[in-house]
Amino acid sequence: MKEAIELLKRNDLLRVIDDELDIYLEIPHIAYIEVKKEDSKALLFTNVVDTKNNKKFDIPVLMNVFCNEKAVKLFIGDGDKIGAEIEGLLKMKPPTTFSEKLSTFGKLFALKNTIPKKLKGKGECQQVIKLGSDAKLSDLPILTTWEQDGGPFITMGQVYTTSLNGELKNLGMYRLQVYDDQTLGMHWQIHKDSNHFFHEYKKAGKKMPVSIGIGGDPMYIWCGQAPLPIGIFELMLYGFVKNKNAELVKSITNDIYVPKDNDFIIEGFVDPSKLRIEGPFGDHTGYYTLEEEYPFMEVTAITSKKNPTYLATVVGKPPLEDKYMGHATERIFLPLLKTTAPDLVDYYMPENGVFHNLIIAKIKTLYPGHASQMMHAFWGVGQMSFVKHAIFVNEDAPELTSHEEITKYILNRINIDDMLVSKGVVDALDHSSPKFAVGGKLGLDCTGDEVTELGITLLDDVELLQKMQNISTEIKALKQYFKDTKNPICVISVEKTRNQKYLFEELKPLFEHIKILIIVDSAKNDVNNPYMLVWRVCNNIDSNRDLFIDENIMCLDATDKNAHDNFKRRWPDDVDCTKEVIESLRERKIIDVSDEFIKKFYL
Repeated sequence: MKEAIELLKRNDLLRVIDDELDIYLEIPHIAYIEVKKEDSKALLFTNVVDTKNNKKFDIPVLMNVFCNEKAVKLFIGDGDKIGAEIEGLLKMKPPTTFSEKLSTFGKLFALKNTIPKKLKGKGECQQVIKLGSDAKLSDLPILTTWEQDGGPFITMGQVYTTSLNGELKNLGMYRLQVYDDQTLGMHWQIHKDSNHFFHEYKKAGKKMPVSIGIGGDPMYIWCGQAPLPIGIFELMLYGFVKNKNAELVKSITNDIYVPKDNDFIIEGFVDPSKLRIEGPFGDHTGYYTLEEEYPFMEVTAITSKKNPTYLATVVGKPPLEDKYMGHATERIFLPLLKTTAPDLVDYYMPENGVFHNLIIAKIKTLYPGHASQMMHAFWGVGQMSFVKHAIFVNEDAPELTSHEEITKYILNRINIDDMLVSKGVVDALDHSSPKFAVGGKLGLDCTGDEVTELGITLLDDVELLQKMQNISTEIKALKQYFKDTKNPICVISVEKTRNQKYLFEELKPLFEHIKILIIVDSAKNDVNNPYMLVWRVCNNIDSNRDLFIDENIMCLDATDKNAHDNFKRRWPDDVDCTKEVIESLRERKIIDVSDEFIKKFYL
């Protein structure tokens, strides 16, 4: 962490804040705003307090370490270059000439660095050792990010676990709720590797050892969220990218090995026979994930460096740190994805689609139905199986990150006959599906030629809104996008009093003016804010329930679901900043943020 902080300083990527600031809401709110700025920086808080418990910490808090693309390159490297190295290994052929043999030997010899190295003795992370009742989680400046959170959460904990037989190791990134000084919740979602290990211990009736690292090389954080196949220890990726072995030491009270240079290690055991209510928590979807039963860890030791730094992140509505981490992951894992989908050219998961909710993929189209085949392949591959909405374009499409151009390309090729509506596994954090972790999938094949002419008469926004309001007074605002394409988008906001399929039916007399209709709630949405509309729509729809089609007219109901929709789960609240905290920070001139900025990102 000290080296990371110095690296950030040298590259003008660090803002040091010496004002006295609270771990309850204040520090995370500042970080949440900072990372949304175009020139965002990492933040080092040096004067950290816990006002509720009248406590002052001598431990600084570092946030937004992956504050932009430059920071990602500093800590991880060039994603395209690393991806090319992986692709070179995957395509490596038996050498025939002496020079080829030397080159191949060099590549294979470098792979020795992928294996983590176990050291004897203690590491810097064990310079200070606290055991039993002396190991108190309240001694760490653990943040409470959102007002409705169930308590303080560790948000950048590196969770190290091992299978029952010790053969498989895993590093995962899971949120960790503090219940008391010796109890820490383990948010192991059902699809995660650590949860698989947990069930092995449960079946054997044994306690499961867990060690949690905080800080150290920021690269550990990225490795912890990398979508590697089960059985591959994430620290092998660290060795491959860094070209040096991760160096590990044994935990003090269990047999888990952890990086020697972590700032903190929290050790303990999970009793598989016990569960506890975890949450709610304002998560990276921009919504609260609600209370569920999860395992918890009983802390046996907390070790640290003599002068540690506490590393944390903030999650909520986009854009956030995961924007930059996620884009690096896309580049690096493209070659591995191509092994399952060889005709894939490129892919992009926009952060305002919350990554797993939207993917745009460019493919080399070779035959009819090729895109549909790729959709099924994606929905059956590892973490890609969680993707809810997949759009496929041909290799001649514009750059996927050129938002305006690629959107026009897609809208000129949307054909309802080429849509695929399916059902499958969705992320455990998804709130819109009728059932937990199972929901609708929507695939658009936009690899073909442009569709035929509009077949509709476009009206301006004012006239179309008036005509709609003559039909229904629940419609409050309207905005049309991409009117120069074959499938213009019409967004309306409503005060919802019923299932929106009834409104769709009532608007039939106006279908001669509409191609794609999107409905959102008026109370929470601005029809003039396309960035956040993408976020809302991708979060709020389940294609099996919220997609209405009448001949060539498509409607997506992105309103919050309730009893009108026969929705039986609890719909969560948006993650919102506490207004009083924002105003206090503004008055103290700790943040400089306009009302327009607050409105733009739905703060």
